[in-house]
Amino acid sequence: MLLLLDLDGVLYRGADPVPGVAAVLTDRAAQGDDIVYVTNNSMHYGGDYLARLRDMGAPVAEGRVVSSARATAIWLREHHPEARRVLVLGAGGLERELRDVGLDVVTAAHAATRAGQEGIDGFDAAGGPQVVVVGLDPQVTYLRIAVAADAVRAGALFVATNRDPIYPTERGLRPGAGSLVAAVEIASGVVPVAIGKPGPHLLEAAAHAVGRQPGEAVMIGDSITTDLAAARAVGCRSILMLTGVSTRAQLEALPEAERPTAVAADAAELAVVLEAFEGG
Repeated sequence: MLLLLDLDGVLYRGADPVPGVAAVLTDRAAQGDDIVYVTNNSMHYGGDYLARLRDMGAPVAEGRVVSSARATAIWLREHHPEARRVLVLGAGGLERELRDVGLDVVTAAHAATRAGQEGIDGFDAAGGPQVVVVGLDPQVTYLRIAVAADAVRAGALFVATNRDPIYPTERGLRPGAGSLVAAVEIASGVVPVAIGKPGPHLLEAAAHAVGRQPGEAVMIGDSITTDLAAARAVGCRSILMLTGVSTRAQLEALPEAERPTAVAADAAELAVVLEAFEGG
């Protein structure tokens, strides 16, 4: 089987592993399952997850973690090969993923500084980018939003890594990438292409990373609004883990068409469900 796993809320919660899940995945990998981790988080470079996942005992290899940042880079390379210069409102991991596919990246921070010093708009300050990519930027400023909106209004393609309105942290909920995307959208009047869940692009990139098709996958996630919706978008089976943000009460309130293929309250139930899926 091809297993696509969300990270926060499924494999770990903040800094703490979800008990038993890594062991279940190790067993599935030993049985020949392809395992790819998918996350809407756009701040970190894909390779930076490897040590953390290995320390938790999860089976992982290079290229088997696909973030919304990585999926955005792949989508641009495949769908807009003519694009060369990209203005990025986001964190360092997003910049690195875009550079990895050969794009010339200019940061919103650099463009904002240049715009202020030279009295020019964001499009010119960024060197005439063909694309504006917006992800989560913990150091966001008014001027960074302004230069991104300037470039979008000037005709640059507007791409959002994801539209998550909030970002859960150990200190509580913080504004997510979607909050920054909304600011640029309102300021520019342009609706972006969104790459992350609940749309299909992230799961497509994850499946293709191991030479598979997304419809073959089993999406394992904890969010009704993102993980289950993404599974429906690509036509694959889904397992809702009740170890993260979604509750059983929210599950029971769903219409039949939006329910997951299966539900697991913990790692033991996940193992049983996967065995049943393999038998089916």
